[in-house]
Amino acid sequence: MRREIITWSIVAAVVVAAFAGTVLILNASLYSAGGFVRSYLDALERKDVDGALELAGAPSETDASRELLVRDAMGDLGEIRLVSDEAQADGIHRVVYAWEADGTAGQSSFDVRRDGTLFGLFPTWEFDTSPIATLQLSIMHDDHFEANGVELVTPTQNEPSPYLAFAPGAYELSHKSTLLTAVPETVTVSSPSSIVPGVLDIQANDKFVAAAQQAVNKALDDCTTQTVLLPTACPFGRPIANRIVTDPLWSMVTYPRVTIEPGTGDSQWRMPPTDATAHLVVDVKSLFDGSVSTLDEDVPFTVGYSISILPGNELVVTAEF
Repeated sequence: MRREIITWSIVAAVVVAAFAGTVLILNASLYSAGGFVRSYLDALERKDVDGALELAGAPSETDASRELLVRDAMGDLGEIRLVSDEAQADGIHRVVYAWEADGTAGQSSFDVRRDGTLFGLFPTWEFDTSPIATLQLSIMHDDHFEANGVELVTPTQNEPSPYLAFAPGAYELSHKSTLLTAVPETVTVSSPSSIVPGVLDIQANDKFVAAAQQAVNKALDDCTTQTVLLPTACPFGRPIANRIVTDPLWSMVTYPRVTIEPGTGDSQWRMPPTDATAHLVVDVKSLFDGSVSTLDEDVPFTVGYSISILPGNELVVTAEF
């Protein structure tokens, strides 16, 4: 009996020691401050939105859009490595992790604090500062854009608009449509609760320029059909002091070479003032001696255009002169 008691005592001691060792290991890893942050980062790596949001906690009340807090908008996160886990004087743990987001390496510092105990053995943690950041995105010259492939519409074109985003993470801003394009811009978010600016500059593409050139040429060709010296709503004309005896005949010699830049209003574009040349042929009778001669000359002029894009990518050009 004594031998059995000793055996069971040894077994119990081993079990207790093993359990205590397991608790210590778990407290130093999974249930540590660093382990808590690692769980959040692992959720981001898996693109587990619900898991990441549960660990992050509800973001503070804000008017910022939540459209980036979806799986499809999350970039690739990997190479996660603990750098440090230091307890501060106020009990806050400052945890630093290194990572790689869509090929860009970085580090993030997280502040976490104790918020209770699980089963009386394992500490539980929460973020002292939310890891949810805010992107202030300025989408220039159009309201449609993509963030990591997710199609979005900015509520305030040409001005910063706030979007909640997971930190860390990388967000590629892009735009491509029939007439417009933009060089993609990647915004990398490192710091929790930070406000990170991003700008996407949308510009006219070659198809837009070609379509605008065609529309401008047509508008000028329409002007040449007017058999008057000063065609109505047209950028060229030729006042003559003498009397004309035939209908003026206009033709285009050189069309303005179209370039396109953003206009002053939303979704407005313009061709800056550009030189061009028309040609006029008309018979003129002198008021001085009654002689008739033919005026046959080039008429240089300068014209700019405002350009609007209508549904179906139809362009409307309006001369500015």
